[in-house]
Amino acid sequence: MTASEYRPYLAPQILRLILRCAVAAWTAWIGSIAIAESRDTPAPRYPITIDATSIVSQSWWQVPGITPSIWTSDPETSDAYRTTEPRVLQLQPGQYKFISFTFDFSFEVTTEGTVAYASSLNQCVEGRGTPTLIVRCKRTYPHGGQPEYSQNP
Repeated sequence: MTASEYRPYLAPQILRLILRCAVAAWTAWIGSIAIAESRDTPAPRYPITIDATSIVSQSWWQVPGITPSIWTSDPETSDAYRTTEPRVLQLQPGQYKFISFTFDFSFEVTTEGTVAYASSLNQCVEGRGTPTLIVRCKRTYPHGGQPEYSQNP
């Protein structure tokens, strides 16, 4: 057979091959778009104020993984946050821990950008349902003397 005799047989096969390649490329492209669109977008960060200025005498605090550590060899030269001023942290929704030298507790940043914590902390912590976490006590169980919090309900 000559080349002109093969042409009727090859033309449909070549067209099918081109069509298959085009469909495969189109499918891969659509798949990549679907994968790109299905990736989770990072959770928004909310400005959460931590106000521990009620703590007397001055101390240091941290939120592990977010703020500088309080566990350095010299607290006076540490970058850890002090209780002398409120600080605004940009936090995603999730669980966190407030730590000072004498008091630590867990709190949550909700998907609405507010704070939540255990009701057992109500004597020392305020701000539930707001974007501000207020720490009033240096410790939850004062050792001797009068409590650092009001005992009136």
